[in-house]
Amino acid sequence: MTTPDSQQSLEDEIADLERRLQDARSRLNAEDVPVAPSTLTSEAALHALLLLADSALPLGSFAFSSGLESYLAHHKPSPPFASQLPSFNVFLRLSLSTLASTALPYVLAGYRSPADIETLDNDFDASTPCTVARRASIAQGRALLTVWERSYQTQYSPTATDNASRDDSFPQESGAAEALTSFSTALRKSDLINAHLAPLWGLVTRVLDVPLRAAAYLFLFSHARTVVSAAVRASVMGPYQAQAVLASTELQDRIRGLVEEGWEREVEDAGQSVPVMDLWVGRHEKLYSRIFNS
Repeated sequence: MTTPDSQQSLEDEIADLERRLQDARSRLNAEDVPVAPSTLTSEAALHALLLLADSALPLGSFAFSSGLESYLAHHKPSPPFASQLPSFNVFLRLSLSTLASTALPYVLAGYRSPADIETLDNDFDASTPCTVARRASIAQGRALLTVWERSYQTQYSPTATDNASRDDSFPQESGAAEALTSFSTALRKSDLINAHLAPLWGLVTRVLDVPLRAAAYLFLFSHARTVVSAAVRASVMGPYQAQAVLASTELQDRIRGLVEEGWEREVEDAGQSVPVMDLWVGRHEKLYSRIFNS
């Protein structure tokens, strides 16, 4: 039987533990919020984020459906001419899960370890068995590298970007811009380098001074926007409905959850979480007629 004194002691202990837990959560949240050393730096990061979020960014994403066209061709509505929107919602959820489990770890690693960009690129290539997905990743990665060289390189000096690091999980003196320049030079000299999108996205956003969580979120959101855009052109939905999907709290929560799940995942743990996705993407080239490259 619990005495009044022992009960009070337990209540005091529980109150102390709750106070310590709340304090720990407060400190964790404070560490997760990017702290800009100056208003100018914060505005520069926002500006770079808007540049990368622009649908006009010439990465060639309009040419890819990320397997959606193949998926719809293999999942005919019943009865005929019924809405394909339910099938699309399933595909979008699975496609985001696939990207988060296979590519997001390389985005984070490319941001955190700029000097390892060549190794990360090679490892990503080796871990991508689907030929169609591999070709699309390389095409978009090289397009991103071209955007950096022709449009952004002169605007971002190595000293400014490295001194304005946003994440405490890696050293300040990374030499990210030098690593990107070296990788670009090596790509022109060697046929063994591929330039996949995921690790380059992490490195480029690091150089552009975009906070890591924002870079990861934008990577997944950009993929969602590409799939939704493909759905519009495939007559699955209209443009207003597409904007409703992109603005939905469901999509926001989904992306935030995937970022949190993969935040500490190493590239060694990256892998396909939806194996059938490789079949849908790979069978795209077998379609009798198609409107997308992949």
